Amino acid sequence: MKAYEVQEATSDYEGVVRTDRDRPEPAADEALVRIRAASLNYRDLAIANDDLAYPGASLPVVPLSDGAGEVVAVGDRVDRLSEGDRVATPFAPDWIDGEGTPEKIARTAGGNIDGALAEYVTFPAASLPILPDHFSYEQGATLSCAGLTAWRALVEDGDLTAGETVLALGTGGVSTFALQFATVQGAEVVVTSSSDEKLERARELGAAETINYEENPDWGETVRELTGGGVDHVVEVGGPGTLERSLAAAGVNGHVHLIGVLAGQDGLVHPGPMLHKSLTVEGVMGVGSRAMFDRMNRAMEATELEPVIDRVFDFDEVREAYRYLEAGEHQGKVVVSLD
Repeated sequence: MKAYEVQEATSDYEGVVRTDRDRPEPAADEALVRIRAASLNYRDLAIANDDLAYPGASLPVVPLSDGAGEVVAVGDRVDRLSEGDRVATPFAPDWIDGEGTPEKIARTAGGNIDGALAEYVTFPAASLPILPDHFSYEQGATLSCAGLTAWRALVEDGDLTAGETVLALGTGGVSTFALQFATVQGAEVVVTSSSDEKLERARELGAAETINYEENPDWGETVRELTGGGVDHVVEVGGPGTLERSLAAAGVNGHVHLIGVLAGQDGLVHPGPMLHKSLTVEGVMGVGSRAMFDRMNRAMEATELEPVIDRVFDFDEVREAYRYLEAGEHQGKVVVSLD
């Protein structure tokens, strides 16, 4: 995959910063995408700060896995995409369908191959999902990592059904998508945060119960009490720092979906609750396949669900966008516009 940096502005393309002579040609099985927006994940911050030994991450790399734009050219062996199609970028471009394998998740955008924070990118055409019609490019740019991770954890792997209960830790991108997906599936959701303002917004998005974890540090037991024995699913984004309480919050035969390490990578976890409650604890790595992405997009289109965007930064404000994400004040997704 190739990514190209910003060029000088020209007057023949409505002020977009590029030059025609620098626009690459896609290979036979590739599509060339003009990126219109991209979004940040904690993974991007960790790779930039070199404070997380992310599998397969290597520098230098064009950052960000999540982007959206329009197809401007396709290779001569491509028949599923056409010029003008609106697409999202893939997290793992070699994972098209089926179970994830080491080979399918070996290459990750913004990790060990160049990502979406570029004017033009080429990806295998088979890896690019088509955006729902009702999405803006900014909304489409939120899906590749945060949206698909939450969808895979709860729906693809967790078989979430109406009437079940879900605990979402925090109000970042993955947790907010989890809240939205669970709500439209007919599940009841408990959300934690240290901000009462964010908890109020979570209730507006459908949360049945909210807990301020600073005021209630023993929130795992509180979740058990609120749900009459524990939740069916925990969207665990904190890592070892919160896992002990997440295990306490899970009910018998519950699922704990391990997604992030926002609370740090160090800590001790006692296996008792996993054994006594027959819990399923599973990691979500590689995010998901394009086939999963397609199913998620169809569900979002059918329910008219829209991603929650906290703030949109201009391209020349990328540093500020990283700092804003690092401060943790956001709710939902932080987006960068390349328009």
